[in-house]
Amino acid sequence: MDNPRDVLARTIQVIEDGMEEGLHIGAQLYVSHDGKTVADFGLGEARQDVPMDENSMMLWWSSTKPAAAVAIGQLWERGKLDIEAPVIDYIPEFGSHGKDAVTVRHVLTHTGGFRFADRGGAFSLTWDEVIAKICDAKLEEGWVPGQKAGYHPSSGWFILGEIVRRVDGRPFERYVRDEIFEPLGMQDCWVGMPPERYREYGDRIGVMHSTSEGRPTPVPGVDSEEGCGRCVPGGGGRGPMRELGRFYEALLNHGQLGETRILSPQTVQALTSRHRVGMYDETFQIAIDWGLGFIIDSMIYGRHCSPRAFGHGGARSSVGFADPEHGLVVACVTNGMPDDRKHYQRFSRIATAVYVDLGLADEDDPGRDRRRPQTGLT
Repeated sequence: MDNPRDVLARTIQVIEDGMEEGLHIGAQLYVSHDGKTVADFGLGEARQDVPMDENSMMLWWSSTKPAAAVAIGQLWERGKLDIEAPVIDYIPEFGSHGKDAVTVRHVLTHTGGFRFADRGGAFSLTWDEVIAKICDAKLEEGWVPGQKAGYHPSSGWFILGEIVRRVDGRPFERYVRDEIFEPLGMQDCWVGMPPERYREYGDRIGVMHSTSEGRPTPVPGVDSEEGCGRCVPGGGGRGPMRELGRFYEALLNHGQLGETRILSPQTVQALTSRHRVGMYDETFQIAIDWGLGFIIDSMIYGRHCSPRAFGHGGARSSVGFADPEHGLVVACVTNGMPDDRKHYQRFSRIATAVYVDLGLADEDDPGRDRRRPQTGLT
């Protein structure tokens, strides 16, 4: 692999400019093109006085969501569930207070109408308590499932995780290790890390910071042993960007990486095609296209991504995506969470620079800016 500074000079400059601006104290980037690793490195610090390198393990936040989507996709293609079925077929108690019409598809496309049903519980309640809280919540007033859209930050993904648990029998954190992470060689990826592994990793565990107030302040609790141990299917994933990149390389290769297949080509196509088109998102207050658990053609994939690019961002700090038309995979995490505007600009610039550095686009080409406007999402 060539020196990243020779291959991704513009990209690295954007990341270092962000460090100078105080948006983050470090970053980790993985890039592959046509199946070949182009870059796998860290810059700055993963935590105070600890360098960020390619093995650092940062929190993914909502970049975790596609793993849950793939878990559902696996069970779907194995005939163990139907995405058109109502959630109550798998979690009967979910149907209380008007939620009985919500289907698995509605959850995957953020059209279910119970966006904040777990409010305050993701990182404080037990799994069973969170599920009970969501099941007891009311459908949002005026919401017809499937006819109205709004990003569900974590509630829908707990429900998907519980569907996996009830259909398969294994807890979600065990399922994703057994069926997705370990088969793909993502040995250091977790959605709910065992305490003994947390202690073994030591300083490899990076620290997430808020930088919206002008100085980096650690986000309380999320990088502790307890925080890393919580299984949060919509936002608790953690691992090196190299390994998140392997996940997208498998999807880009129609569900297979090396000799390992995690999904059929047909299921990959189904998950990453547009299922929600032009719908106004009540949470982000902009029209966004969605696959089944994947954001399609987002601003944070850069100006030059193709309309088929798919992936997901995470809480003003990460992104993972694949672009089938360019054979490109990008996975990037920063350990600083600035305000929304600065975050979207930062990640758009990083991804845009990757395309230009690799000769996939001209620097002056407006690219996706010619298409309808859209925001990056977390």
